[in-house]
Amino acid sequence: MQVAGWPRRQAVARAAAGAGGASMVELANAVDEVLLGLGDGVNRVERRTYRAYQRLRNFACLCPPQRSKLLVCLKADPQDVDLVPGFTRDVSGLGHHLTGDLEVQLRTPRYVKRAQNLFRASYAAA
Repeated sequence: MQVAGWPRRQAVARAAAGAGGASMVELANAVDEVLLGLGDGVNRVERRTYRAYQRLRNFACLCPPQRSKLLVCLKADPQDVDLVPGFTRDVSGLGHHLTGDLEVQLRTPRYVKRAQNLFRASYAAA
């Protein structure tokens, strides 16, 4: 049995991966390098829906790349961070299955450099 619209969804997903998906995968690889480089005891754990980074406990979760952004959830207190619309978001009141209450939206390599202090704070909190 074939679901109506299923081949179209696959074609759209392939087109998105071809156009902007490659740059988002490169961005995810850059984030991976930064998070693994925070310390010697950092481990990467592949889950079905996200990639977790842990020291003793999880301090960051990397969601699969979306069309135009990459989401990283950090174990940092959103109250201690100046929230910037479009870059950081407090997700403590939302139901989510990721680590921490601070969501960082990354769109370009410049955003990764901007988020490095947040990555370090989350690493220190774990």
